[in-house]
Amino acid sequence: MGVLYLLLAVAAGAMLPVQAGVNAQLARFVGGPVRASFVSFLVGTIALLLLSIAILKPLPSGSRLGGAPWWVWVGGLLGAFYVVGVIVSAPRLGAVALIAAVVAGQSVCSVLIDQFGWVGFREHAATPGRLAGLALLFAGVALVRIF
Repeated sequence: MGVLYLLLAVAAGAMLPVQAGVNAQLARFVGGPVRASFVSFLVGTIALLLLSIAILKPLPSGSRLGGAPWWVWVGGLLGAFYVVGVIVSAPRLGAVALIAAVVAGQSVCSVLIDQFGWVGFREHAATPGRLAGLALLFAGVALVRIF
């Protein structure tokens, strides 16, 4: 079962450079990265609305939603920052440098999240091996940017 989750994560990751290119091109037609991000989120929202309807699962109660910590509601803002940032950066960096930089940023943040057990993750120490992996990621970013 773990292999299926890894394959799903790889497939989701493979969509990132495609999404970046599609959204960067969309920005040319709609007048900029913020509008392109809005259109992207609107299309995604409609798709998720239709999927939510198809699942036929009842909505959670207001009290359940009200009991959630404040920070669980910022995911959309984080996604918006990501999409706008990628749309602005993609045409200037190219696909491989863009995704290398995104992966490096994700990895640094992931090590911090694991180290301190933030946002619901269990704690996992920032071991020398993990830190060496980060250093290699940044070396990879530099190499794909230079060459």
